[in-house]
Amino acid sequence: MGITKTEIFTEEQNRLAVLFKVLGHPARIAILQHIINQKACICNDLVDELGLAQATISQHLKELKNIGIIQGSIEGKSVCYCIEEKVWNEIQSELVTFFKQDVNVKQCC
Repeated sequence: MGITKTEIFTEEQNRLAVLFKVLGHPARIAILQHIINQKACICNDLVDELGLAQATISQHLKELKNIGIIQGSIEGKSVCYCIEEKVWNEIQSELVTFFKQDVNVKQCC
């Protein structure tokens, strides 16, 4: 597989590609939905809730933290996670802007 030449794309295109890649896994969507539905920080219940191994959950949490959509705080031996509201709103705005682009396709397909 070839190397992606990210430098030939705009900052916005690269950012959206990273967002889509991270959000493109159903486990990560499930994690975000679980955190949102709890309306609070969550700690160790993701393994029980999603039925995935702890190592798998940890890897997904790491990817979500890397784009800043969640944050974690250490409480004793647990790490509790919650949505980073500012980043959530920024991502929401970016996606709305992307999908609100006018599409005027001539009858070619």
